[in-house]
Amino acid sequence: MSDQRAPTRLSVFPLPGAILFPRMHLPLHIFEPRDRAMVGDSLARDRRIGMIQPRGPGEPPPLFDVGCVGKIADVEAMDDGRYNLVLEGLARFRIVRELDVTTSFRQVEAILEPCPAGEILNLGERAALEAESRKFADIHGYAVDWEGVARLDDESLVNGIAQIAPFDPASKQALLEAASLSERAELIVQLMTFFGHHDEDSGTLQ
Repeated sequence: MSDQRAPTRLSVFPLPGAILFPRMHLPLHIFEPRDRAMVGDSLARDRRIGMIQPRGPGEPPPLFDVGCVGKIADVEAMDDGRYNLVLEGLARFRIVRELDVTTSFRQVEAILEPCPAGEILNLGERAALEAESRKFADIHGYAVDWEGVARLDDESLVNGIAQIAPFDPASKQALLEAASLSERAELIVQLMTFFGHHDEDSGTLQ
């Protein structure tokens, strides 16, 4: 078994507002030429892509330090070169340095972080998260299968909300970097409370 703490080379896909968590899935539509080249290279090698958010404007834009590496679990290659794919999260990573490469897509040297398993919320944390989620959905007019939500395990619920909720990129990054599932759930409740009262600043995902 490889050492997760040893540096590894990753092709990265900078995308604002899009985060991925270990054991979660992220659908992507790939159409830009450099991103298509990245996917083609990934499919030919190890099927890994590092999802990371840009920290700000620029060309190329600076990157946040922490992202999540995903493995291409499903892919549809279209005749015009575009791809529809689904990434399955493997582990968070921390960038050590960006590599000087000749490819059109960016590559980094990164350390993969250990992936904790079996994290759970206490009953109060779970209840608070579900209650605030209902309020948030009502305010924004989202249709939610609450019976299905109740059947989710804590990790799937918390990380699923973190991935799809319409928070701004900085808030999404804070959720990704949260040290524990409990801290992430608490932050989601805080963000839902804030954005529930600031609808015009919700930073909805494109």
